[in-house]
Amino acid sequence: MAAMFTPMVAAAVGAAAMYFLDPDRGRRRRALARDQAVHAARCAGDVLDAGARDLAHRTWGTARYLAGSFDHSEIADDVLVERVRAKIGRYVEHPGAIEVSANAGTVVLTGPVLRHEHKRLLAAVHGVRGVGDIIDQMVVYKTPEGVSALQGGRPRRGERIEVFQDNWAPGTRIAGTAAGGALALIALRSGGAPGLLLGAAAALLLARSTSNKPLRRIAGFGGRRSFEIQKTIAIDAPVDTVFGFLSNFENFPRFMRNVHRVEPRANGQTHWVVAGPAGSEVQWDSTITQFAPNELLAWRTVEGSAVAHGGIMRFEPFDGGTRVHIRMHYSPPAGALGHAAAKLFGADPKSELDQDLMRLKATIETGQPPRDAAIRDWSAASLKV
Repeated sequence: MAAMFTPMVAAAVGAAAMYFLDPDRGRRRRALARDQAVHAARCAGDVLDAGARDLAHRTWGTARYLAGSFDHSEIADDVLVERVRAKIGRYVEHPGAIEVSANAGTVVLTGPVLRHEHKRLLAAVHGVRGVGDIIDQMVVYKTPEGVSALQGGRPRRGERIEVFQDNWAPGTRIAGTAAGGALALIALRSGGAPGLLLGAAAALLLARSTSNKPLRRIAGFGGRRSFEIQKTIAIDAPVDTVFGFLSNFENFPRFMRNVHRVEPRANGQTHWVVAGPAGSEVQWDSTITQFAPNELLAWRTVEGSAVAHGGIMRFEPFDGGTRVHIRMHYSPPAGALGHAAAKLFGADPKSELDQDLMRLKATIETGQPPRDAAIRDWSAASLKV
């Protein structure tokens, strides 16, 4: 197994050396990598600190729970009601529709409930410590139609083991990272097919623990909203000028460094060519989904694009200027792993957008081309508004 990884490691080291020692951009790339490393170290310190507190609290809570399991004294009725209500909120779409009362360990449930929630709710309440008996006076409905108390709401999944939840607590992340590291060491010593399988499991566990994102998002199947960015910028120009500039996507390479070109298509779509990690290019087609002059502009990539991406810009006039509120969401190739690689190599949308917005502000307010935009050889007269 070690022999198989040797050429891969050598190739990776060579590519990294070429990237960071580039005579033109190497200095900036090294500075960016250094900043990323410092930021990662601070984040790791915060996670370790929070994880230590979380593990201490869990240990204390587990000890108290075990001690309480041997305490058979009667629980106060109001305490039992709150325990039951907390449980109900995890199992039914409309917890406020159910009334709970208790008397000496006997719990009375009244109110409307949907049929598919009824049995699992009773089973959950039976499991509450201190509940001796349940008097079920609930009215069961097949559908919520015609029942005002059952309108709206959102589906509840019940209680899931934490490792199956989308967000892990700090203590669980620390435990997962430690387990992933142990698996990686075992994989290196095992070799062969077992080593490969253990190595893959270790990589997934480490990625899950360090990123705190579900595996489907790490693998790139988290949908269009895998990552979200929100920004607001004030531009000293009338709203019609700002909207006219931004609604012509061909202007974007004039202030964005990583947007190489935007080409209009005959079907009303636009084709984007954008810088990717390590000097690569990423391409996609997008279409406008909402268009309200001087108020709102929304877009999304077409189905099957390499980067599932969308966003919305809202334009707000104030004191002769314009506030632009931007919300974008995207799912990069390879999911969270691709996002992490992009951050390392300097093509992370979150880190680039601030600089792009400052170039946008300067471009519109002064009419001068930014020195570090993708397209530099233009004049104010060539702007498309």
